[in-house]
Amino acid sequence: MNLGKAYRVEKAHFRRPHCGRLPRIGGVAGAGVEVALPSNWTARLEYLYAEYASRSVNFATGAQRFDSSLAIQNVRLGFNYQIGRDAIDPEIFTKGPAALDLGWFSLHGQTTFLGQYAFPFRAPYHGPNSLDSNAGRETWDFTLYAGLRLWEGGELWVNPEIDQGFGLSSTLGIAGFPSGEAYKVGFSVPYARVPRMFVRQTIDLGGDIEKVEAGINQFAGSQTTDRLVITVGKFSVSDIFDTIGYAHNPREDFMNWSLVDAGTFDYAADAWGYTYGASVEWYCGDWTLRGGLFDLSIVPNSTDLDPQFGQFQWVGEIEHRHQLWGLPGKVAINGFLSRGRMGRFEDAIQLAQATGGPAGITAVRQYRSRGGLSVLAEQQLSSDFGVFARAGWADGNIEPYEFTDIDQTMAAGLSLKGTRWGRPDDTFGLAGIVNNISAVHQAFLNAGGLGILVGDGQLPNPGSEKIIEMYYSFPVFSWRVTFDYQFVANPAYNRDRGPVSIVGTRLHAQF
Repeated sequence: MNLGKAYRVEKAHFRRPHCGRLPRIGGVAGAGVEVALPSNWTARLEYLYAEYASRSVNFATGAQRFDSSLAIQNVRLGFNYQIGRDAIDPEIFTKGPAALDLGWFSLHGQTTFLGQYAFPFRAPYHGPNSLDSNAGRETWDFTLYAGLRLWEGGELWVNPEIDQGFGLSSTLGIAGFPSGEAYKVGFSVPYARVPRMFVRQTIDLGGDIEKVEAGINQFAGSQTTDRLVITVGKFSVSDIFDTIGYAHNPREDFMNWSLVDAGTFDYAADAWGYTYGASVEWYCGDWTLRGGLFDLSIVPNSTDLDPQFGQFQWVGEIEHRHQLWGLPGKVAINGFLSRGRMGRFEDAIQLAQATGGPAGITAVRQYRSRGGLSVLAEQQLSSDFGVFARAGWADGNIEPYEFTDIDQTMAAGLSLKGTRWGRPDDTFGLAGIVNNISAVHQAFLNAGGLGILVGDGQLPNPGSEKIIEMYYSFPVFSWRVTFDYQFVANPAYNRDRGPVSIVGTRLHAQF
C-alpha cells in the first residue's frame, strides 16, 4: 500500500566527466545446469565470472593517479515456462500457465496494469499536494511468489517484484486515494524490490480438519480449525489485519485506499506499504485473536524503516465468524497504537502564528503515541451476493504517521456476481465512503500545512470527503479486465475544489 507529505522519488540526471572511452580487454567464463520440472516448467542455475583489464587515469592538476579493475561474479537462478514442450494446451490461453507446485516448493505469479484519468474539475487554486485536473497516470507491476516448505507447518515465502509508474498527481490530492496499486514513490522506468520475505509457522491445536488450496503465498495441504499461526519477517500489516473478502485486493476488487483498508488504519509501513515485524494468530472455533509488533518508518511517510526499531506499532484484532441464514459472515474489531516522533497540529499552528510562515509539522515532532480503532463486517447474502462495511476512528490531534490523512471514516458496499445475467465469472461492485478529519486538522491545512497526501495551501471551506466507487470485472482469455468509476466530492476535504470524476482500467493476470 501506500504513505507526512507524500514521499516521491525522482530520477536525477548528472553530467559525467569525460575520462576517455578506451575499451577494456577481458573475458567471461561460466557454467550452468537446467532441469525439467512438472507442468511445463524448467529451472536453471548459472554461474558467470567476468574479469577485465585494469585501467588507470592520471589527474595532472592534483598529481594523482587512479587505478581500477573490474571483476564480476554472478549466480543466477531462473525459471522458464515452455508453452508447447509436449503439445500446446488450449487452456494456456484461457487460464494462463499452471503454477509450479513440487510439494516442497511453489511458484506463483501475477501482473497488473492500472490506468486512471481525472476529468477536468473546478479548481480555483492549487497547492503543493493538490490533485491535478484533466490528467492521467498509470502503474504496472509483476510479482513472483516463491515458497519453500521448511518443516512440518513451516514455510518461507519470498516475493520479488518489478514496479513502474505513478498514481494520479504523483499520489496526491485525495485522502481516500483512488488507486491501491499506486505507491508514494514512483519511477517512469521499471525498478525491482522485494516487498515480502517472511517465515510462517502453523501449529495445529485440534478440531475439525480443513483443506487448504494452493494459492499465492499458500501451500496446498490441511489445517485444523483450532491453530496458531506465527508470521515473522517483512510483509504488509494489512496482509494479516483488517481483511474483508469483498474489498481488500486492489488488483482484483475495489481500488480506493479507504475501501481496501479502513482509512483510519495508520498501519506501520514504508512508502510502499511494507514493514518488518511479527504477528501471532490464534484460531479457536468461531473466534480469532490476532496481535503484532511492527517497525515504523524512521520519519513519518519515509522509504526507510527505523533500523533501531525505536519507533514501533502494536496492532490487535478480535474476529468472530458466524452463519446467518446458513451463509458465512464475520465481524472484527481492530486497534493500533503507534509510538514515534509525531507532531501535534495545535503546536504546528502556534509555531506558524509566531513565525508568520505556513504551518509545518516537522519542527514540532516529539516522541509520543497515536492510536486508533476500527470495526469491520462482511456478510454473504446469497451464493452470488455479499455486503460489507467498515468504520474507523484515529486520534485527530496528532499527525498520521504512515497511511493517509483520515481521522474518521465510514464505508459500505456490495459485491454481486454476474450469475443473474448469465455471466457467472463477472463481478459488479458498488461502495460509498465518507472520510473526515478533526477541526484542528482542518485548521492546520488552512494554515498552509501539508499532510501525507493532501494540502491545497488553504482550507477556508472544509467538508467531508465523499466518494462513490463502482466497478465491473470480467474475464478475457487468461486476463481479468476491470472498468472502474469513482466520484469524489470535496477532494482533500476542500469544498472549493471538485467534484471530480475518475475513470480507470485494470488488466490483471495470475497463475
